[in-house]
Amino acid sequence: MNYKEYEMKKYNLIVATIISALALSACSYGEGEYGVFLSYDGDLEDLSDYKTVVIDAQYFDKEDIEDFKEQGHEVYSYINIGSIESFRDYYDEYEDLTLDVYEHWEEEKWVDVSSGRWQEFILDILAPDLLDKGIDGFFVDNCDVYYQYPEKEIFEGLTVIMKGLIATGAEVVVNGGDAFVTAYTDEGGDADDIITGINQESVLTSIDWDEEEFHEAAADDEEYFKDYIETYADEGINIYLLEYTDDPLLSMKIRRYCKAHGFKYYISDSLELDL
Repeated sequence: MNYKEYEMKKYNLIVATIISALALSACSYGEGEYGVFLSYDGDLEDLSDYKTVVIDAQYFDKEDIEDFKEQGHEVYSYINIGSIESFRDYYDEYEDLTLDVYEHWEEEKWVDVSSGRWQEFILDILAPDLLDKGIDGFFVDNCDVYYQYPEKEIFEGLTVIMKGLIATGAEVVVNGGDAFVTAYTDEGGDADDIITGINQESVLTSIDWDEEEFHEAAADDEEYFKDYIETYADEGINIYLLEYTDDPLLSMKIRRYCKAHGFKYYISDSLELDL
């Protein structure tokens, strides 16, 4: 081997080492920082690998949550403000406020959030019950009701509820809700009036509902959601990604993106979001 070949081989080895190190760093970044387990109702100890967990606290005891938090974990609870599932024990009482069936989730219907009765239920009953269990914050789902029904009354109803949740002093992470959040800030409101964080699903991944498969996001969807979350990150809003894939290369892409922006993430291979 002549000197030139030796130098080239050494250069290639150095480059390969650097690439491997970067890939390893991307693979491990953020592991265990955040996990979303909305269908899980087992022992919280089984979630101990995660610093911050999102659960449906309606199905957990206060003592279990407090014990888990004493070990250094943060607990956020799912709270559905824009729709209602038929399995909830309060479904019959508020079924008269439902709108249309939620696509892909046949046991769920959108709710008329402009109803004062619904607002009072969320803010005076459901949210306090969850806070009494010792949760650190809310994982607020289905502000997308405004995307489905872009009406002034729906917008105002969501605003009342979200400001009411903020007033509790707990963290308020909206799951999706881009149409509502954008409309609120476009009208001159500050994002932190209504949220402390955004959990955005499927920024870099997509769901084929017909085939029940996960894929990489379409380029225009990825661009839109990146612009959305990065805009609010610049305003001090905490950002979380919830992605669905079992593709290791796509998972690495997600981790690399989150590392570059300081975002937390959770990658699931199941829409059920169980352990």
